[in-house]
Amino acid sequence: MNFNFFSLDYLYYPVSGIMWVWHKVFGSVLGDGNGWAWVLSVIFLVFTLRALLFKPFMKQMDSQLKMQTIQPQIKKLREKYKDDRQRLAEEMMKLNKEAGVSPIGGCLPALIQAPVFIGLFHVLRMFQPVPDGAGGWMFRDNVYFFDSADVQSFGLAKLFGGAPLGGSMSMPIEQLSHMGGIRSTIIAVGVPLTILAGIATHMTSRRSVGRQKELNPDAATTGQAAIMNKLMLYLFPAFVVVGGPFFPLAILFYWLANNSWTFGQLFVAHRLQDKRKAAEAFLVVEQQEARRFSKPAPGAKPVAGARPAPGAKPAPGARPAPGTKPKPGTKPKPGAKPNLTKSSPEIVDGTIGSEGVYGYLDPSNNASGNGTSDAGVADTGAGDDALPPGTISDSQRPKAKPSSNGGGNRSKAGNRPAGGQGNRNRSGAKKKKR
Repeated sequence: MNFNFFSLDYLYYPVSGIMWVWHKVFGSVLGDGNGWAWVLSVIFLVFTLRALLFKPFMKQMDSQLKMQTIQPQIKKLREKYKDDRQRLAEEMMKLNKEAGVSPIGGCLPALIQAPVFIGLFHVLRMFQPVPDGAGGWMFRDNVYFFDSADVQSFGLAKLFGGAPLGGSMSMPIEQLSHMGGIRSTIIAVGVPLTILAGIATHMTSRRSVGRQKELNPDAATTGQAAIMNKLMLYLFPAFVVVGGPFFPLAILFYWLANNSWTFGQLFVAHRLQDKRKAAEAFLVVEQQEARRFSKPAPGAKPVAGARPAPGAKPAPGARPAPGTKPKPGTKPKPGAKPNLTKSSPEIVDGTIGSEGVYGYLDPSNNASGNGTSDAGVADTGAGDDALPPGTISDSQRPKAKPSSNGGGNRSKAGNRPAGGQGNRNRSGAKKKKR
């Protein structure tokens, strides 16, 4: 293994290394000298390289999609600055930057695939026999990662008994005979491979061109884009078919595998792009609907009985509507005074509320001016156990101080008199005494 730093060995060694690994994998199953083991090593070399380039390929697809979306703006800029090329270039760069489009990034995967093809073509040609200087032919001692045994194994491996992978349909008969090849067998294998490779190239180009027409019909059918599309549809497949007889069979397998992978990869990439576009469109519609319902029209009044949206906060300084109850666990604001009415949540029908007040206010019994009533809750004759939960019985009520004028008829034990009649207040006792 001799590495030359001033050559393309930086490219040849990685390509031959991947192919060597796959040959060891399939050769351990099918045999080192089996022709199909070498075919599978070439095919999986292609699959490995294309899998490594899948992420850059998706970036290329996204860049092409963005380029298609800004084509109308580019057309307007060209019409506007057709007489000022410098200003047109500045505006184009500004537009590409705003849209996140990188023209170089879109061409990167294609630029990477070209050296890979050149490297593979060079490696496969190195397996062919060369003149030995004495009128005969010989195999090389090594081909990068492959040693002499591997080189001879590849050169002598045949398909269908007479089609070596390193042979071509136009190879000289002496060189072909050294590999044990039969020209008729090579033609019988090479012609179908050439046709299939051309068809795969055409189908891949057709899918790519159809995508362009779907995204931007005007740009795909006019100008330079239309010329390039025709070249992709017809010239590239014709080049594969015409050049097929001059390339080794291994190169034809490479073309067939590469274009088949590209066709399937385009199918997957287009489906991913369509799903992404549909999700983005759905999100835009949802945002528009949310804005339409969240923003009232100018001068519109709120609907009576309408409830705020979940999680909505009240406006600063807004007061609660009449009859609304506080939420459980809410605390009163600092300095707030309780509303001591029958309808207040603190005092309701003789129960103790959050303020701890006994009873409720009765304006008709407030003649004494002390602001509270001594009557309490009427006795139902059922005892303290029959009282509703939270109700204060007379036995639990604080003892009232006797008045100076002897008013009030409450007993020492604090029990009500017989008959279930409640105690009268001081003002009532004075009226009856009179």
